[in-house]
Amino acid sequence: MAKRTFSTLETFLIFLLVMMTAVTVALLSLLFITSGTIENHKDSGVPTTQSSTTTLGSTATQGSTLTHGTTATPTPPVVTTPEPPLFQNFSGYHIGVGRADCTGQVADINLMGYSKTGQNARGILTRLYSRAFVMAEPDGSNRVVFVSIDIGMVSQRLRLEVLNRLQTKYGSLYGKDNVILSGTHTHSGPAGYFQYTVFVIASEGFSNRTFEYMVTGIVKSIEMAHRNMKPGKIFIKKGTVEGAQINRSPYSYLQNPESERARYSSNTDKEMVVLKMEDLDGAELGLISWFAVHPVSMNNSNHLVNSDNMGYAAYLFEQEKNKGYLPGEGPYVAAFASSNLGDVSPNILGPHCVNTGESCDNANSSCPIGGSSMCMATGPGLDMFNSTQIIGRIIYERAKELYASASQELTGPLAAAHQWVNMTDVTVWLNSTHSVKTCKPALGYSFAAGTIDGFGSFNFTQGTTVGDPFWDTLRDQLLGKPSEEIKQCQKPKPILLHTGELTKPHPWHPDIVDVQMITIGSLAITAIPGEFTTMSGRRLREAVQAEFATYGMKNMTVVISGLCNVYTHYITTFEEYQVQRYEAASTIYGPHTLSAYIQLFRALAKAIATDTVANLSRGPEPPFFKQLIASLIPNIVDRAPIGKTFGDVLQPAKPTYRVGEVAEVTFVGTNPKNSAESQTHRTFLTVEKYEATSATWQIVHNDASWETRFYWYKGLLGHSNATIQWHIPDTAQPGIYRIRYFGHNRKQDFLKPAVILPFESTSSAFEVVTT
Repeated sequence: MAKRTFSTLETFLIFLLVMMTAVTVALLSLLFITSGTIENHKDSGVPTTQSSTTTLGSTATQGSTLTHGTTATPTPPVVTTPEPPLFQNFSGYHIGVGRADCTGQVADINLMGYSKTGQNARGILTRLYSRAFVMAEPDGSNRVVFVSIDIGMVSQRLRLEVLNRLQTKYGSLYGKDNVILSGTHTHSGPAGYFQYTVFVIASEGFSNRTFEYMVTGIVKSIEMAHRNMKPGKIFIKKGTVEGAQINRSPYSYLQNPESERARYSSNTDKEMVVLKMEDLDGAELGLISWFAVHPVSMNNSNHLVNSDNMGYAAYLFEQEKNKGYLPGEGPYVAAFASSNLGDVSPNILGPHCVNTGESCDNANSSCPIGGSSMCMATGPGLDMFNSTQIIGRIIYERAKELYASASQELTGPLAAAHQWVNMTDVTVWLNSTHSVKTCKPALGYSFAAGTIDGFGSFNFTQGTTVGDPFWDTLRDQLLGKPSEEIKQCQKPKPILLHTGELTKPHPWHPDIVDVQMITIGSLAITAIPGEFTTMSGRRLREAVQAEFATYGMKNMTVVISGLCNVYTHYITTFEEYQVQRYEAASTIYGPHTLSAYIQLFRALAKAIATDTVANLSRGPEPPFFKQLIASLIPNIVDRAPIGKTFGDVLQPAKPTYRVGEVAEVTFVGTNPKNSAESQTHRTFLTVEKYEATSATWQIVHNDASWETRFYWYKGLLGHSNATIQWHIPDTAQPGIYRIRYFGHNRKQDFLKPAVILPFESTSSAFEVVTT
């Protein structure tokens, strides 16, 4: 290998990286929360709960131990909740749906997904929701819960706390076996709700404020679904979706056997599965749709919290069914859930070099000038907002068609199976005589390269199969050398971070992982703890279908539900792993990860099919860490300019706007994260229309509307501005309108605890005309 030289700029960047890494490592050991709870905002105003034990009210398997660093707390007392009335003489299921806000912070927190330094939230485009569906057999003997959440992924900490609170309220009714939590994988939701060190660093600390908000929202959505249960029916329909996705790693996909690829018409899964739910009178209750596409239409330059393309599809569906309600309100609930989206992008114009315009659809996603940082894929719209709506509308329109024609009823018993598995030590039998094993977690060089949807730093390149002496030496000096065992196990991955051997201040990646499956008659929902690539999902579905058929359950529909219960990055096929693009470098348990999952999910299918779920091993319990690194962004009091008060108008609205224009008002602002603590107001804004007949102002939009945007501009010493935009749609009725701003300011008098105080403000009235 030729000797590598560095430019002055590269030398400076490397020096900066070394200094930043050294500081980070030091802080990892110092910045702990010293209290006995997970609270790390002393004046947050959010009630702190005693965190769950990992037992969740059931007996631990003999011989299992908690991962180092956990602290057990007593099992919480069970508060019995009255059951909805159950009817036994009908064909179908009891069905309950619920939706609750789980947005969390929209400022002073990193957005989760791109791992891009500086991509902090600075406002909101749409709210994030948890959508819950509870289904029970007619006599109530068995029930299952599926929850789709507008977040990047479900963290293990989030799931454990949700299960703990459900146990407190409902006893054994809802637990680890029958509750699936699935993230939509929006890359525009807040981070900060993780416990493993890699994700805590990526989140720039743990935010109890956001964690509590998310947990509360998820639990509330399940409670609503529980209360709303009524006898009903579920119908299923499958169909293909065109024009909404491309494979972002086609070179990896081509490594799969030609004979296998020849069985499919596309290198992405185009199939959408839709469930239609209605009561016995035919009144519509809800929808669940599964489709494989990354919610990354909003790119890594975005700073507004939002639910991306899948959220826009849900928005359109719910607005259609909940006529007369504001976004986020109304009884009908539509969830557009994630599937095997690992290598699937919505940026359908494909990767091009932004500096030259030429294609960079090659093995390394690299440009001749500028390398991988110049290779980016783009969506079909004029900008990322427009692309989000175009892709979301395609998904919505197809779901609407399938929903309208869904006539195949799901019938049969409900079942659930779950195990905790140590994924670092699974023996996989390739045949009757040969076996392989999974590995301790590690991230490869191509992980740092990012993807065509969002490139990484320092010009790392996808498809790297050989390490670099400079980065290896830097890693060894800062974090220690990876063992020969992990290097051999992970081959051909060149290890950038040997996370499975790093334990300070807590393990960097999870060892204990959930594998879970629920069945609703002839439908099996597999809860995948990460991101399956297209071919990985196809292999798992086929294997699970075959297992069910072996034991008499033929013609099962198997759905891949992604980003469930705990996050473990990606899962590629063995063949895709060999070329080490981003997805393979992020397959943390080694080349046989997919084979291990197929083996584990086949065991769950067999247990359900043979009614032997009770005989499944419980497995080793995951940890729940009590001391986490706090966010480095401090809470400071809000201040208004001299002579001004919070909410004063700095830039007024114009007297008149036409449809298609943007009405914009700027106010003296406060930090929006305060509103995640004191929820006096449930929106940052409203757009209101004056109704002369009643002499009242009627709300037509809130901050969950895709027509509004709330931007927060942070100044110095607690000063800030808030700008509200209304992108006036063509459907807007002519008339008189106003914009209102709702906020909370943090106030702290000398030697007194901080308090959060609500305020509101109103713009001047303005007219909207159609011509």
